[in-house]
Amino acid sequence: MWLADNWKDYEVIDTSGGEKLERWGDFILIRPDPQVIWNTPKDKKWKNINAHYHRSKKGGGQWEFIDLPEQWTINYKSLTFNLKPFSFKHTGLFPEQAANWDWFSSIIRNAKKDTDRPIKVLNLFAYTGGATLAAAAAGAHVTHVDASKGMVTWAKENAISSGLGDAPIRWLVDDCIKFVKREIRRGNKYDGIIMDPPSYGRGPGGEIWKIEDCFYDFVQLCSQILSDDALFVLINSYTTGFAPSVLSYMISTEIVSKFGGNVVADELGLPVSKNGLALPCGSSGRWERRQGD
Repeated sequence: MWLADNWKDYEVIDTSGGEKLERWGDFILIRPDPQVIWNTPKDKKWKNINAHYHRSKKGGGQWEFIDLPEQWTINYKSLTFNLKPFSFKHTGLFPEQAANWDWFSSIIRNAKKDTDRPIKVLNLFAYTGGATLAAAAAGAHVTHVDASKGMVTWAKENAISSGLGDAPIRWLVDDCIKFVKREIRRGNKYDGIIMDPPSYGRGPGGEIWKIEDCFYDFVQLCSQILSDDALFVLINSYTTGFAPSVLSYMISTEIVSKFGGNVVADELGLPVSKNGLALPCGSSGRWERRQGD
């Protein structure tokens, strides 16, 4: 398991009864988590909270706000993220992804030592821009694509807060499949590709994305816009529920077969402070070019 264990402003304090107790900067939240199927004793820390998202048995749920501002910030290394509670338990950030940010940031920095050319990274289904900002902070030129105008606006705000307002980031509100197909026609190439596809979604023009129908074909398309000197590919699977071995097989078939290199896949996790165990948070598949390939 790859642990996101370098956080100072975020912490999973405890987990029990389908919920996790988290510290986001100065604020303590309780949010549901489907992985938490155990029912261990809850101590007094569970009572001193700022907000609680209550899941409904009928689906969805709602926030109970006790003492939480409409928006606040937390930091990860040099990055600053604007957080706010919104639809279906989310705050605008997935902290477990920091394990991936550290991985590809190291690849980008090492590559920049060996070349003067821009390192071009494409972030698809890019949400509020955590991976975009990590790649930009490492020195990459980033293209950020998401179908939601609101998410792209939020990502821009995070960039400004992180001191990356003038970084070489291209912000696009677009359907990811259509965008990649246009890049193929244009002959544009990228040295790194990051994607975090949803299980179901709609593009800005009403385009429908169903993971079981689109995912493999989409990875095939993306393989066509990798540069000859491509450095890495990262595929995340949280809402999709695919096992790490599925991601490994898919990347091996479509990327390793064409570019060589090495693929590994594993669970992502967050350390739980109370007991030293790790909370699983989905899977990731990583491809990296081997030296000499």
